[in-house]
Amino acid sequence: MCASNALRSSKLVRGLRTLDQTYAKHFDAFLQTGRLQQTLAGCVERRGKALHSGKLSTVRLCPELASQGRYFDFRSNSIPASVEFAQISPLCTTLGKDGFRIRTVEHLLSALEAEGVDNCRIEIEDFDSQGHDAEIPIFDGSAREWVAAVEEVGLRVATDLDGKSVEKMAPHVNEPVYTWRNDSFVAAFPSEVVRITYGINFPQ
Repeated sequence: MCASNALRSSKLVRGLRTLDQTYAKHFDAFLQTGRLQQTLAGCVERRGKALHSGKLSTVRLCPELASQGRYFDFRSNSIPASVEFAQISPLCTTLGKDGFRIRTVEHLLSALEAEGVDNCRIEIEDFDSQGHDAEIPIFDGSAREWVAAVEEVGLRVATDLDGKSVEKMAPHVNEPVYTWRNDSFVAAFPSEVVRITYGINFPQ
């Protein structure tokens, strides 16, 4: 998601939605990974200034039940961290639902994915008492602070309401799939290992 800063967001969002719509054709069903879903071992909080608004916000990462996934809790409104809720926005990734929006989510979500946090409730506070928009703190412009936050509290196996663990499932690409618009593109290829290649070009 970090690469979204290098792409025109309107093009990328439209492209990702196209990619999502072709999911059934190009991807097998979710496959077993042999690993159990994980969540945070406790809550951890960070506060910082947002990049685009310049305002301070407090983000609290909390454990969540198995199969609940990662989602934002803003003013008692739940916004899933899914491409289905991606909105057009310049130079950042924005998720929105029912009139509420969370901006610049890419570094936080990248850290959660990289650290293996499958289920997480992301609470946002102290942003704008009157508005419906929130923005994640930027810190040093990378995911480093969020990685440190996750490692500060550690992980545990996530369980459901019955106290049972649930296996982590993952999508499997069965043939090359790609989408593009002008000079921006995203492509996925079948592979036995995760390998990510990206390119960024900032005009002077």
